[in-house]
Amino acid sequence: MQRREFIASVTASVAASATTLVTGTGGFGNPSGAASAEKPKRILLRSSWQTVNIGDIAHTPGMLALLEQHQPQAEVTLWPSPLSAEVETLLLRRFPRLKIAKTPAEQSAALEACDFVLHGSGPGLVGAAAMERARKAGKPYGFGGVTLNDDELKKHRDLLSGAQFLFTRDTDSLRAFRKAEIAGPTSEFGPDATFALDLRDESAADRLLKQHQLDAGKFLVAVPRLRWTPYWEIHPERTKPNPERSAINEAFAERDHAKMRQAIVAWVEQTGMRVLLAPEMTYAVPRLRPLLFDPLPAAIQKQVAVMDRYWLTAEAASVYARAGAVLSFEMHSPIMAISAGVPAIHLRQPTDTRKGQMWRDIGLNAWLFEIDGTTGEPIAAATVAIGRDLPAARKQAAQARRTANDRMAAMVSAIAIPAKSN
Repeated sequence: MQRREFIASVTASVAASATTLVTGTGGFGNPSGAASAEKPKRILLRSSWQTVNIGDIAHTPGMLALLEQHQPQAEVTLWPSPLSAEVETLLLRRFPRLKIAKTPAEQSAALEACDFVLHGSGPGLVGAAAMERARKAGKPYGFGGVTLNDDELKKHRDLLSGAQFLFTRDTDSLRAFRKAEIAGPTSEFGPDATFALDLRDESAADRLLKQHQLDAGKFLVAVPRLRWTPYWEIHPERTKPNPERSAINEAFAERDHAKMRQAIVAWVEQTGMRVLLAPEMTYAVPRLRPLLFDPLPAAIQKQVAVMDRYWLTAEAASVYARAGAVLSFEMHSPIMAISAGVPAIHLRQPTDTRKGQMWRDIGLNAWLFEIDGTTGEPIAAATVAIGRDLPAARKQAAQARRTANDRMAAMVSAIAIPAKSN
């Protein structure tokens, strides 16, 4: 299909879809029970890469919400990496009709039965092995909202070439794909499905705000990150220590977070509002104090709350939705904030993937800082500017959300499955 024809067909499909996300219905597979002339489409979603990161948890419910909205008659089965009991409960509470293929036998059966295999959003071709199985089985498949690196483009040319479509979550990856001259799939920009997240845990958010004396709409959430995620700490049983990456983390942790602390101080002093220090990944919890809280002036510390535990995506999303703004080295906390219409600044480290380009792609250039190319002053000025005119900042966030939603709708509506009759 030519690109012009593809865009026209997707636009028509999107125009016919609802414009708001359905919350709490889990509406897959003709839930009304009405008779249908066609068998429901069966979509196998390869997603849920890990549970030690609220962002990696968020990919899946975001994509499920998109499928619910734009492919409402489809039967969706999730092929996850190992899920914790808490995350499985989180997903099934929101999507009660979701099927989960946990075991190898269940995954093989789901692959055989499905009509389409969708690789969910992620930092790369995390589910490449499953997608290769789909390709060899002759199943149509596509990639929805992924970042690509150069090694993947070399290693997986045949897999990418055989896809029905490839939506990259940043245009840097899209340019790299097109430069690699891999023929076959339609290729477009499709943001991370976390932008469609609608999970909430309002009671948990109520308790957290009360505990830390935070007023809704009047606090900043600050999220740290080391330059390299220390998976050797998170999974010591299967990940060997990496002295080189540990040394880089040690060399830049203070330098990077001093710039974030400057913004925290300015926020407190110039807006009079409080700050919450929060983790996106499990390893960050014990680092919140040494990296961000302890070096702050005593007067500022009185206005800063520190989480002492990890949290799951639903609670985090509810808290971000009530924040005045989010300031983060991690990527998915800002995405979750924008998904709720809350302003968010992303501080991008050079060791991170191409995904930071996403902020430019949805029109948030002014809220993206390459950390090695800036000082703390511009970050502080941008953060304070949000706090001083929250209504204007929220309008900007809402426009970015609309841009992301339009592109995600095109992404999921691109799934083409031949109709099957009874």
